[in-house]
Amino acid sequence: MQATTTGMSTPDPSLSSGARELLKWIALLTMTGDHVAKVVYGGYLPVISELGRIAFPLFALVMACNLAQPGADLRKSIRRLAVWGVVAQPLHALAFGSWLPLNILLTFALAAVAVHALASNRPLLLLLAAGMAPMLVDYQWAGVGFVLLGWIAFRHRAWWLLLVGLGAVCWANHNGWALLAIPVVLAAARVPWRLPRWRWAFYGYYVGHLAVLALIAHLLT
Repeated sequence: MQATTTGMSTPDPSLSSGARELLKWIALLTMTGDHVAKVVYGGYLPVISELGRIAFPLFALVMACNLAQPGADLRKSIRRLAVWGVVAQPLHALAFGSWLPLNILLTFALAAVAVHALASNRPLLLLLAAGMAPMLVDYQWAGVGFVLLGWIAFRHRAWWLLLVGLGAVCWANHNGWALLAIPVVLAAARVPWRLPRWRWAFYGYYVGHLAVLALIAHLLT
């Protein structure tokens, strides 16, 4: 998830590559637990479901930070997210029993379009990506808006915008469990580990876990 931006000057974003990779895999684990709870346990599993609420904000922060990196390629990010999101969508629908909302990769693809529109001063595209299309995707306006606000925050060190975005996610969830992402991010930011980036493993895991969940959902019906 990377991007090319124009116009604005960029301070170095504060999350190291290793911290971002660690947060991404924590998000994958908590997301998986939440999805298993939805498919196998009827929607709720104590502790696991609550921890699942940190998955989206962690993913969104990692993506926003990646998009804010100097020399990142927005168009490439949009294409990659859109392609994998389209591949994942039939499995997502089979696993969860509905085609809407569209899966989270398409939420992030739309958010990347919104960032590109803001960076390139294209207000009509921004209106479409952040104003109209979010009704179709998971986390809707809160999801797209959090990534957009995160991108601005990392570029300009306006960290209060992250709290605004996180508040919107809590509103979308109808609870405050997403706030648990704050100590997780603060802890990860202090970890000096250098973790390798396994970009394609993330997408493969996402599609693969949906395939397994789709099979389980079929067997349970």
